[in-house]
Parts: sequence; C-alpha cells; structure tokens
Amino acid sequence: MIEQQRILTTAIPGPRSRELQSRKTAAVAAGVGTGLPVYVTDGAGGIIRDVDGNQLIDLGSGIAVTTVGNGNQRVVDAVTEQIARFTHTCFMVTPYEPYLGVCEKLNALTPGDHEKRSALFNSGAEAVENAVKIARHATGRQAVVVFEHGYHGRTNLTMGMTAKNMPYKHRFGPFAPEVYRVPMAYPYRWAGGPERCAEEALRTVTDLIHAQVGEENTAAVVIEPIQGEGGFIVPPEGFLPGLAEYCREHGIVFVADEVQSGFCRTGDWFASDHEGVVPDLITTAKGIAGGMPLAAVTGRADLMDAVHGGGLGGTYGGNPVACAAALASIESMEADDLAGRARGIGKILGDRLGSLAEKHPEIGEVRGRGAMVAMELVTDPATKEPAAALAAAVNKGCHDRGVVTLTCGTYGNVFRFLPPLSVGDDLLHEAMDVLEESMDAALA
Repeated sequence: MIEQQRILTTAIPGPRSRELQSRKTAAVAAGVGTGLPVYVTDGAGGIIRDVDGNQLIDLGSGIAVTTVGNGNQRVVDAVTEQIARFTHTCFMVTPYEPYLGVCEKLNALTPGDHEKRSALFNSGAEAVENAVKIARHATGRQAVVVFEHGYHGRTNLTMGMTAKNMPYKHRFGPFAPEVYRVPMAYPYRWAGGPERCAEEALRTVTDLIHAQVGEENTAAVVIEPIQGEGGFIVPPEGFLPGLAEYCREHGIVFVADEVQSGFCRTGDWFASDHEGVVPDLITTAKGIAGGMPLAAVTGRADLMDAVHGGGLGGTYGGNPVACAAALASIESMEADDLAGRARGIGKILGDRLGSLAEKHPEIGEVRGRGAMVAMELVTDPATKEPAAALAAAVNKGCHDRGVVTLTCGTYGNVFRFLPPLSVGDDLLHEAMDVLEESMDAALA
C-alpha cells in the first residue's frame, strides 16, 4: 500500500519521466496527447507514484474511471483469479457466467423497476453508438437529437454527436448524418437567467425538435444528466423529467449517457436517480470496472430485444477479466457505501471551492454533485467571458505542486474534480490548499 502522502522528490515532471516522454514522442502518434507527462508506476487510494518517486494527489481518477481506487483489493483478487482461469473466448462464441452477472447487476441497479436487458461493450463511445443502433432499429426512425456542450465519444457517429470541435472533431469529418443539436439547459449562461432556464430550455428544445426534425422522425434524444467534457453542466431541476416525459409522449427513446456520471460518482448510483428520471436506455462505462475496459447499454427489455440475433456484440465486448473487475467494483460500491462517500467528498469540495470563490471573483460558478464537481473561471463575473488562459495557468500550477487536475468545458475554462472515492479527507484538503496557492500565484 502506498503511503497516502504527497511527496515531491524532483521537479514535475522529473528526469526519468522526461526521458520516457522523449521515447513517447519518437514512438507514439502525435495525436495521442498527454496532459501531465509523469509516468506512473503505482497507485492506491488518492495517490499515484511516478518513476521519479514523486507521489501526486489524484483528483482525476483517470477521468472518472478508478472510482473504487487503484489497487482496490476486491478488484485485484477478482482479476487475478479470473486471469488465471481464462482471459478470452468471445461471449458470442462460447459464453461465460461473469458476463451474465454484470448484466444482472446492471438490470437491478439502473433506474426503474421495469424488465430490462443489458449488452456489454468496450468503451463509452461504443456503448453510445450501440444505444443509437438499438433506438433506430426499435423505432424504425433515423434522427438523433443531442445537446450543445455534449460529449459522447471519438467514433465517427459519436464525434458527430459531440459538440466540441477542438480537439475532438477538427478535420475528421464528414460525420454520420441525421444528428441534430439543440441548446443545453445551462443555468449559468442561460440568457433569461438561471431561474427561467428549466422552462425556457425545455420549450426551446421541444419546439426545435417539432419544427426542424419532427417527432415522428426522431429515434432518440441522447443527453448526459450532468455533462462531462462540456463543463460539468448541471441542468436545472425539472428539465430532465420534462424532457423524458416529452420523449415518452412521442415514442422517442430517451437515452441517458451516464458514462462519466454513473456508478456512485454523483452521490447516487446514477445521476438520473437525483430527480427520479427513468431512461429508456442508459449507457455506462468508466467507473464500472475499476480501470478495466468495459461498457454497457441497459434498457427496456422490449427495446433491447428488438434487435435481431447477432445485431449486437463485438469480439472483446464483456471480456471475462473486465467482467470480474466490474463485479468486484460493484461489490465495493455496495459494501463501502461509496455513494455516501461521494456525497461527503462533494461537501468538502463544495465548501472549499465556495470559500475560494469568495476570495477570487474569477470563479464564476461552482457546480456539480457528489464527487463530480467543477468551477468555471471567467475574466469578468459581469460579462462571464471564459478565462481559458487562467484555467491553463492554474492547472499547470497544480501539476507543478504535485496534484493531478483536469480542465474541461467547451471554452476550456472549467476545472473538473473527479477524485477516487477512496481518497482521504486530509488529501482532499491538501489538494484544495494547493489549488488555492496555484490560483493566488496565477492571479498575482
């Protein structure tokens, strides 16, 4: 077990990491970027250790993946046992029980008590793409409605569904057709003000679908209940339930993309649970399997079973080792009440960031739920002009001081905090101290 302490033995990155980064430049395609080029050897709890012996506080969790923590003993034991038995057969050739176990858990844990089915895949993008396939097949319709600031992946279809051009879409087109984008209910930036956002956004969205797409042509509406890469945008109360009801009224499949927000991250098992929203289909990945590649589509049995035999699948989808990791991760979430832990983390982050916002008006808004929290930086609170340069400077300051932080947002001005739910309170407070020091330095 790594000592849960931030330790800086060299500058960040250290000499050994810089050597490895030179090898990366020579061997790896330039399009595969690296936000913080420290090369990791070990990780546990809220700490990752690099090749130079530095120990950094992890506020990223591999982008919301290591929710149960690196080195979670249940996951280690389950993966070790499974990998010694067999590593692959392809479920579509000769199946195995762990795949069934994951699907049964997903059917039980996801919102709603209706009859469900699940199918397993490799990545969040693959899950989203298969959700669209299922919705189109089941409805006989083609159009897919997505939202401004949304992020859904890097395949051709999911790039088309994603809002942000750079770096995700730039010069990669043409994209798949029949994808339509509508405004997101973004309270901080809604022209009519946050108090009018829910009602006005819902009316705007439904009017646009009716006039420009046609409900009878719309297979699915796909939305992140809390947007991830787009800036941790939390829609106002009432918007998601209203949107789900509109979809039900018109036979449109309501798809909740919970790739980043699922599995206890927001203080509930799924972000949809907060307002009792029951999606027709829900996509999951990231936190599902303790770092192993796994994703899923779960939904109404009539929709999932509408697809012909052989229409869903993939060689590696539901790999047995990944399934073993997922079952162990879910066991940890249940046994250790990680949803409750996420709420506790959210309280610490919210309090500390709120105090920091009182000191620095450049923090335009602190938002999020559970351990999915963000602050949006602006140059002027009156104009709300995005402060991307400030975000980059603060991010670098945190990195230099040994804290792994991530930025996001359509305008590059949002800090997102996604610590593993195994992180200790003392490390969270220390990380917030480092953040404050970095903010002070960037604004000096």
